[in-house]
Order: sequence, then C-alpha cells, then structure tokens
Amino acid sequence: MNVVIKVDEETKQKMIDYYKDKIRDKKIPYAIFQAVEEDTVITLYESGKAMFQGISADVDASMWAMLQDKAKENLKNEEDLYNITSIGSDEVGTGDYFGPVVVCAAYVNIKDIKFLEELKVKDSKQITDDYIRKIAPTISKKIDYELLALSNKEYNEKYKTIKNINKIKAIMHNKVLYTLHQRHSDCNKIIIDEFAKENSYFNYLKEVTNVERNLIFTPKAENKNMAVATAAILARFTFLEIMDKLSDKYHEPLLKGASSEVDRQAERLIEKYGKEVLDDIAKLHFINTERILKTRI
Repeated sequence: MNVVIKVDEETKQKMIDYYKDKIRDKKIPYAIFQAVEEDTVITLYESGKAMFQGISADVDASMWAMLQDKAKENLKNEEDLYNITSIGSDEVGTGDYFGPVVVCAAYVNIKDIKFLEELKVKDSKQITDDYIRKIAPTISKKIDYELLALSNKEYNEKYKTIKNINKIKAIMHNKVLYTLHQRHSDCNKIIIDEFAKENSYFNYLKEVTNVERNLIFTPKAENKNMAVATAAILARFTFLEIMDKLSDKYHEPLLKGASSEVDRQAERLIEKYGKEVLDDIAKLHFINTERILKTRI
C-alpha cells in the first residue's frame, strides 16, 4: 500500500526528529530521508511530500496528517485569542522567595489593542522591569483591571491552612476574573494563563461561592492574548512597587528569584532583624527557609 500526504515545514521537522534513528543509508533523489519503522517505509521529500509504503502505510500517514491538522487548529485558536474583546489573568511572584504574590485580570476591548501594541505590550518576561515601570501607569489609566496582592504575612498565613500554592492562585484568579466579568459582560472570551489543568483548577474552587466557569486555559497565554499580556504587566508593576517598599523598610534592595544569593541576603537580614523578618519578606514554605535556618544552627 502506498499513501502520499503533503506536510508543512513544522511537520517536516517533527518527522525528521521522530525518524532520525531509523533513517536508511540509501540515498533517494530529492528526498530528505528514507526511514523504516516496523513494516512501513517512509520517504520524506524536499517538496514536502511524504510517502508511506507498506502494510501499515495508511495508519502511519493518518497519524502525521492528524498531528498536522491538530497543529493548524491550535494555531487558529491562538489567532482567535488575539483580535478579540477579552478578559485575561496572570500572576507574578510565585517563584520569588521574597515579595508578594500578585494576581491581575485585565479587560481589553478590541479597540484598545492598537493602543497596547504601540506601547509594545507583550509577554512581561520578555521586557525589562524598567520598561514595565514606564508603561504600567499609562496602561492603568486606560485599561480596566482587577488586582489582588498578598503580602508575605498574608500569604504565609493562608499557606498554613491551604498548603497548596496552586489552590491559593486559583482562588485569587477566580476572584479577579469573576469581579471584572461582572463589569464587562461583553467580552468574547476569558483566558487564564494555565498553571494547572482545568479539572484541578475547578477542584481547588469547590468551596468558593462565585466561580467564573467560562474560561479558556492555555499555556503561555501572555503571548497569545493581549488581555493576559496586559494583566501580566500590571501584576509585575505592583510586585515591583511592593518590593521597593520592602527594600526601603530593610534598607537594601531585596533580590528576586530563589537563588543561593537570596539565601545569603536572608541570612544578613536575620543578623540585623532576627529570624522573624522572614515572615514579613519571604514565603516560608520555600526550601530556602530550611537552608537558611539550618546554616544558622
């Protein structure tokens, strides 16, 4: 049985990676490779034609055709998340030992997308903190948003009971999304930057009264949807502002992240203020706390 399908560049690369250990030494004119998998011979041509020969040729060809169709559908869905009126949410601070956890939801009307593009709004992880400080006040005057910031003391108190950072995040995301949606029922879609699978997310909210349920969960949503990208920038700006206040309070710039350098700074602060300082500036359940306090025993 012979089956021929046409594949795009992305699928060609996936096929090259998949069959790299099964490629024949035999050279075929105008072919990128010829490979054998069980009873099927696969020949991928430079033109994008992929020929499958053998008893299971139709099965193997169907697999690649389906993967390509799924990729195109995913791309279409991503495009559908951009040029729309939407609400999106994101969070900041969950990977930092020092500082708050901030969750923000932003409402972006399709008419506001050009304004945000002119400010070069995109994934907040790809732009500098200095630029976020510059554009966030301008954005906050134009774009409606809802924001929650948990101080370290508040976060540590919640964690004692909940003991699950994703549950804390889910409760915060739900609150800002639900509240903002009450003000903007015209949004086409509500997008959340996926930090947990849908079933787990709603399981975390079993005890919550008002739950926003019409959500689209997608990883790296800040790259696909302007509302999520905007929410990420506003959340980051608030995180930076709170970190500045903590830095002023303890007379040195607090470090971001959770590195060994952060541990050493925490040790210095304990020398000055006592170990109680950690409850005010740090997320106590991080492994950093155990490392820091063990070094001082």
